[in-house]
Amino acid sequence: MFNDLSRSDVLWPGLVALFKISLICIIAFAMIRGARAQEFPSGKPITIVVGFVSGGGTDTSTRIIAKKLAENLGQPVIVENRPGAGGVVATQYVANSKPDGTIILLGTIGPMTVAPHLMKMAFDPLKDLAPITMGVNFPNVLVVPVESNIKTFKEYVELAKKEPGKLTFASTGQGSASHLAGELLNQQANIDVVNVPYKGGSAAMVDLLGNRITGYYSTPSSADSHIKSGKLVALASTGLTRAAGLSDVPTIAELGYPGFNATNWYAFVAPAKTPAVILDRWNAEFMKVLNDPQVKTELNNHGLTPDPTTRQGLADFMAAESEKWGKIVKERNIKMD
Repeated sequence: MFNDLSRSDVLWPGLVALFKISLICIIAFAMIRGARAQEFPSGKPITIVVGFVSGGGTDTSTRIIAKKLAENLGQPVIVENRPGAGGVVATQYVANSKPDGTIILLGTIGPMTVAPHLMKMAFDPLKDLAPITMGVNFPNVLVVPVESNIKTFKEYVELAKKEPGKLTFASTGQGSASHLAGELLNQQANIDVVNVPYKGGSAAMVDLLGNRITGYYSTPSSADSHIKSGKLVALASTGLTRAAGLSDVPTIAELGYPGFNATNWYAFVAPAKTPAVILDRWNAEFMKVLNDPQVKTELNNHGLTPDPTTRQGLADFMAAESEKWGKIVKERNIKMD
């Protein structure tokens, strides 16, 4: 028995030491795995999800930016179109995606800051998505067909006051930037111009050119050629500053409605639990691209103004937009189709 005890005295310290070494190895391995999880996804394909069909402003701007990102990073950057519910389908998809830095959303005003006030959603865009940076912003331009015989913004408002409920404006859906601009003018000018929602800008433009709609808050790039050809008359733009490429078109704010501001914007966001170190790196990479002279020129040619921000700057902006448009939705009693 004494021999057994003496053998235990010898073996026990060795087992304790072995256990400690094993424990240290396990902890070290876990720390290494955790550190790797925090790493930027170098060498892996990156996907930027767009919530609308190809060919529109969201798709065009994303492809311009993605191309330069791929060049800078030396890895594939894929643009994936996931249209549906005015961008909500894509927004929810990214909110539920793995937060490893490989998937990014081009977030837009509708699903990010307006839709939560219009419908019950299974996620909260401001909580379930992490801001990276603003991408671009731009005002829309209120255009009317030349056959309408409306030549100025003042005439448009006077006619709307004279015949409430008769004039119409096209939009790309409930809660879209084009819809919100019209509702904001209805509120501030005390007029009643009826929203006619379309599934996309192309269909809206066809009906506008066919004189079946009174007006449309169009993107500058979509309206530019028709303005130059004389088919459309540009009455005013919706931002605080004049639209790029349409410097002769005054803003609604200039024309008697100080502070009127209903801009379109596209921002880059990721799943909420994406590590901060990865979000910071993405912010730096997008900053580099959005400040690139060639990229800026390409975006400007499409009427888009690059507007890179800090992560916190974008978070603050989206919160303010949500509050602003939430009030408009409530005051104007805007409902989903």
